[in-house]
Amino acid sequence: MLQGLRTIVYYVSDLEAAKKWYKEVFEIEPYFDEVYYVGYNIGGYELGLDPDDSGFSNGNHSTTYWGTNDIKKAFDRFAELEIEIHAAPNNVGGTIWVGSIFDPFGNVIGLIENPEFILP
Repeated sequence: MLQGLRTIVYYVSDLEAAKKWYKEVFEIEPYFDEVYYVGYNIGGYELGLDPDDSGFSNGNHSTTYWGTNDIKKAFDRFAELEIEIHAAPNNVGGTIWVGSIFDPFGNVIGLIENPEFILP
């Protein structure tokens, strides 16, 4: 079911300032740049910036997403296992879907279905 690590998303309160910082530090331009999300391809993996930092506290500003080719099937299985859902699958643009669950220890585990993301 899991295809490997794909994306880490950092939640930022000022998207424009964050884009400027990441451009300077990583010396890279985003491949996806919208008001609701900015994505960078770094060595075949995605670093994302999300301007909606509500619900996150200092030190709790990122979610790691594991790739899957069928997020609906994964969440159907999670329902069968009675796993607590953090965020139900949600379309975040085009054919890309993300969702997340809690492990028994309160950690958030993200899943992403992104057929547009291809490793080099």
